[in-house]
Amino acid sequence: MRIKDINKQEAIIEATVLLVNEIGFVSCSVSKIAKKANVSPATLYIYYKNKEDLLVSTYIEVKKKMSKALLNGFDDSMPFRDILEKFWKNGFRFVKNNKALFQYAEQFASSPFSELVNPAELEKHFEPMIKVLQKGIEQKVIKDVPFDILAAFIFYPMMNLANSKTCKSLELNDNTIEVAFKLAWDAIKL
Repeated sequence: MRIKDINKQEAIIEATVLLVNEIGFVSCSVSKIAKKANVSPATLYIYYKNKEDLLVSTYIEVKKKMSKALLNGFDDSMPFRDILEKFWKNGFRFVKNNKALFQYAEQFASSPFSELVNPAELEKHFEPMIKVLQKGIEQKVIKDVPFDILAAFIFYPMMNLANSKTCKSLELNDNTIEVAFKLAWDAIKL
């Protein structure tokens, strides 16, 4: 059995993201990904069972990177609003600075492959944020609504604004980012 090389695995993930963004899920084959990653198709099968496993694993890796970025500087002793603002601004920077990863995640989430992801696998990476939101509900700081509704009003505006494909005419600077966060905050606070 061959030993896994983290650099090769990272190259495979990067190649998957780039190719899917360029030619789509259907046109993206294991051999094309292997060629782009500069590895043999046989090497790719050391890391992944099949194309579906590769696509799902890549999505999970992207979401791990996103959660790590969101949690950068996380301190649960901060006031609730400040914690949320930190998540929001961290997420904004992640989307803005990692356009290819974000584009892959968006495409994947809207594809039939998303049905292959175990939700618990993703939730564990975002658990601190989920706990903060639950705490905010319990402390009656934010509205008591399902998490998906909270996410729609907190994180989706940030992702839309940071995405240069959907937000072309707005000049993004500290002021407009702050205004956008305040609007998101106003939507969920009590």
